[in-house]
Amino acid sequence: MSTQTDTRVPHRQPGPSITSAGLSAELAAVQPVYRRRRELCVMTRDGVRLSVRDGGARRAESTVVFLHGFCLTGDTWTRQIDYLLRRYGDRIRVISYDHRGHGRSGGAPMTTYRIEQLAADLADVLVGLDVAGPLTLVGHSMGGMTALAYLGRSAADRPVDPDGLVLVATAAGRIAERGLGRLLATPRIAALIRLINRTPDQALRVLSRPVSATLGHWYAHGSPQPATLTAVIAAALATTPVSTAVGFLAAFSGYDQYRSLGEIGAHTVVISGGADLLTPPAHSHDLAAWIPDAVHVHVPGAGHMLPQQASHVISDAIQTAMFGVAGRLGPVSERYSKRA
Repeated sequence: MSTQTDTRVPHRQPGPSITSAGLSAELAAVQPVYRRRRELCVMTRDGVRLSVRDGGARRAESTVVFLHGFCLTGDTWTRQIDYLLRRYGDRIRVISYDHRGHGRSGGAPMTTYRIEQLAADLADVLVGLDVAGPLTLVGHSMGGMTALAYLGRSAADRPVDPDGLVLVATAAGRIAERGLGRLLATPRIAALIRLINRTPDQALRVLSRPVSATLGHWYAHGSPQPATLTAVIAAALATTPVSTAVGFLAAFSGYDQYRSLGEIGAHTVVISGGADLLTPPAHSHDLAAWIPDAVHVHVPGAGHMLPQQASHVISDAIQTAMFGVAGRLGPVSERYSKRA
């Protein structure tokens, strides 16, 4: 049985804001805490170098691992990471990294751009950094799918089972059936994959600019500053290799983790945005209904980029998942509602 909470203030103002200079500007605003993090490299079993940021104490009371979304980077979580490190200091360990083919991580064969491979990469990160429980996984969009795919692996292939799970604007499958995901069911994706194998990357980069701008608009939908957030996201998309973007787009249509949802034992918080065009709230309703005792927090005015558009909601959800107090979100959500 799940619990749903309606949070009606998705855009609380305090904290660093996103500017057209990109996520690096937001990162600069929290440098004193954020720079305490160690820059590391983890090599996956198939030889891909992953860029990892590791903050807090290695043997902290609790570890939080952040998983970013499609064509974004680990810097997506700047606000939440800064909040946790400021509040808990060395009591918490905070890890984020760039998925293969994204950000500062190495590229890989296009055939490996699959959600199941990202789950294997997550296992490699946990082993490589010697992570032990208690563990909370926090995933946005494709990062949430990665967390679910990890939990769908056999027990022998999960080095650590999370005690907490936060799923932000994500899905367990059926992506091509809802919202803009229905575009994945068109022949255009298959045509794009054939094109990428015959076209130089520089030419593809020019051809993909209008697509990046459009995706940036969809990502930023629901933001109080849509123009600046669109610019930031479009820039991130424009610097992501085309093979990465197309490879993962093709993987989304076949992704399905519904079968394993009922086996999840972690304290789970599912968060959706009412204006999310990419992963409509119906996906979150499914997650909350299928995962035992999940809490569903819905932010009516927010879009897909909830880590920026409703950063305080995400931070509260992380703490709820960490401490396993499902009722904690009740008074928090009421407080937000009174500010509406």
